[in-house]
Amino acid sequence: MNSRERVQALFNRQKPDYVPVFSGYGNITVHGLKKHGWKFPEIHTDAVKMAKMANSTYELFGFECSVAPFDMGVEAEVLGAKVNFYTHQDGILYPTIVEHPAEKTTELQINIPDNLAQAGRLPVVTEALGMMKKDLGNEVMIGSWVLGPYTLAGQLVDLSDLSKSAFKRTDLVNQILETLTGYLISVIDLYRKAGADYITVREMGAGPDILSPRMFKNLIQPHLIRLFESIQSPKVLHMCGDTNAIVELLNECGADALSLEKKNQIAETRSKLGDEVLIFGDIDPYGVLVEGDNSDVEVAVKQALDAGVNALWPGCDIWPDVPAENMKALMDNARKHGKLL
Repeated sequence: MNSRERVQALFNRQKPDYVPVFSGYGNITVHGLKKHGWKFPEIHTDAVKMAKMANSTYELFGFECSVAPFDMGVEAEVLGAKVNFYTHQDGILYPTIVEHPAEKTTELQINIPDNLAQAGRLPVVTEALGMMKKDLGNEVMIGSWVLGPYTLAGQLVDLSDLSKSAFKRTDLVNQILETLTGYLISVIDLYRKAGADYITVREMGAGPDILSPRMFKNLIQPHLIRLFESIQSPKVLHMCGDTNAIVELLNECGADALSLEKKNQIAETRSKLGDEVLIFGDIDPYGVLVEGDNSDVEVAVKQALDAGVNALWPGCDIWPDVPAENMKALMDNARKHGKLL
């Protein structure tokens, strides 16, 4: 199998030859930047550079996907948030929201542009996805991602005010999430039509360390269910943190797979959900891939496989400063320990 066939087989509930090594969010590296001679701020606003950087991690290391965009401000920027791209600074500084459309949840008015396909950086992302598909679509699956409705809401207003409102003004927050869910369905449709083979929804702002399981079930889960019912497969739900308390609720949202990170106890999750659920994880993208060495990477791969993951998948974005030898070790050890046929 090539990488595309391997990941397709996984999503189709068929047995691939090896456990795939891929991701649903950012996996670009400084080695790709060096290859093209670009600086980090350039790749977020230029479709050609975004596409070539997305492809570079597969081309350099065999990492089995190509994914764009890279920062968490795309959807919020369309809705009026102001983004700092740090264009005059060197090094790895991801674009960040520096001004919300509103600070208080009660003041937020969501205005979705009529011509959404041409709004903000959405045309940059869709053009990049098309180029990624054209250049590598026969070799790897093309991925894209969006923030979940609650996490996106946290990009549009002050997060502490949103958290308070979730408890005190639940009806208002529910209305906001309903609107944002519809908006995200439209964005995902643009990404799929542009060339994305699979979509990851990152609802990391609504985990048990922020909201109680009861609040997740009553406020967050209904919107995730609507979202996943409205988008095509393959589709993945990602949640950061120790999610063992809500993994059953996550599994009920309708995704084809769950993406979990190191704080989650994968073996416990596997025990709770059984063998049929696809679980992706839980390689530590910084503590192991950046700060570790070959032996640390090998241990992480073996532990993840022993715990029962279906894909070796970083628990968050790969930090771009990852050493080349650790990316190579990830792929080598996946082949060494992850053979299935």
